[in-house]
Amino acid sequence: MAKISEETRLHFQECIQPYKDKITQTLEKEKTMRNAMHDGDLGVEYKKLLLCEDMIYVASLYVAQNSLSLKLMEVKNNDALNDARKMLYKAIIYLEEIVSNVIDCPYSDLIPYHEKITNVNIVKRYLVIRKLGLEIQILKDAFGDNSKWKWSFIELEGRFATVAKNLIDMKTAGKDFFDPRAQDYETTVLYVRMVQKLLDKSANGYRDRYELSTRRIDDMRDAIKYLLALRKMYIVIGRTNEAEEVKKKAMVWKDKMDSDQKKGLSN
Repeated sequence: MAKISEETRLHFQECIQPYKDKITQTLEKEKTMRNAMHDGDLGVEYKKLLLCEDMIYVASLYVAQNSLSLKLMEVKNNDALNDARKMLYKAIIYLEEIVSNVIDCPYSDLIPYHEKITNVNIVKRYLVIRKLGLEIQILKDAFGDNSKWKWSFIELEGRFATVAKNLIDMKTAGKDFFDPRAQDYETTVLYVRMVQKLLDKSANGYRDRYELSTRRIDDMRDAIKYLLALRKMYIVIGRTNEAEEVKKKAMVWKDKMDSDQKKGLSN
């Protein structure tokens, strides 16, 4: 790698300063909002949704710093990328605080959470999830296929899939999905299909991490939980054949997990 001149470094620092200023301002805003928020306050969930969006924005600023580093110095800025990763975790944590982090649960268990965000329509929820998902993919691409965080992204994407699933009210979505006359029909269909893909991707991701990396039994358990969550969604929208196929796959995976445990092949 060619040596980077001091002039180039100074130019880079000058170029990223506006991004650093915006990051500082946004994180100060977050701190102020957090200090003024108390669990149980009216509208606290909506404020957390706004903070989630702010963290996505901050992550995008860190990724932009990496892009400038590549352009001006032809080196990856791993510090900026790691900071972006932390911000995306914070964004997901805000969503988990709103709708929980439970992978597989009856939809009725989510009603108390949804009752607190009835003022947030599905279009807004879908937009936030789309933005978060896009930023996760951009960051993943920036790190590259051979990143040391390769297997860590399975958890990030899994937690993302969970909050994406929990944020949607399937009682309402289950009706709107079949009614082209419904105001939110198009958004509902797009949202449900996206969540199905995310759950399937996370199930396979945790299965791969178990098989190829960790051999941790909790990874395999989570893989199965994502399959079961996917099955529940298929049932709600009347995809009985797909639901049955996913059920069979979950049983095969569980048998494999139990067999590995008996053989001492898992941790």
